[in-house]
Amino acid sequence: MVFPGTLNANETLFGGELMKWMDEVAFICATRATRQKMFTAKVENVEFICPVQENSIAEVVANVKNAGSVRLEVEVKIFSESLYSTEKDLAAKALFIMTALNEKNKVTRLAIPELLHTCE
Repeated sequence: MVFPGTLNANETLFGGELMKWMDEVAFICATRATRQKMFTAKVENVEFICPVQENSIAEVVANVKNAGSVRLEVEVKIFSESLYSTEKDLAAKALFIMTALNEKNKVTRLAIPELLHTCE
C-alpha cells in the first residue's frame, strides 16, 4: 500500500522507496532460492514505466532468471493496482545481480543445481 510518507513532490511513490522495496524482494527471492547468504552486487536496466499513486497497492514480484557459478540474476517487477478496481499496471522493473557469500563474507559459489521459480 502506498501511504503519504512514501510520496515525492509529485504525490506519487518516491523512486528511491520503490527501489528499496525491489532490492528487499530481490534479496528475499535470492536467499529463498539458494538458502545462502546473499547480497546485491549490481542493479541493471532499471525502468520506471508509470507512476504509483497514493492509496494504491504496490505488488512486488521477483523471478530467478539465470544462475551462474557465483551470481544469480533476479528480475523484479512492481505492479500498481487500484484499491477500487481490478486494474493493474506494470510500474517498474529491474534486473538484480545477487552474489552468494560464505561465513567470512567472501564471494562463494552457489550451492544449488536448479533455481528457477517465482518469489512474491
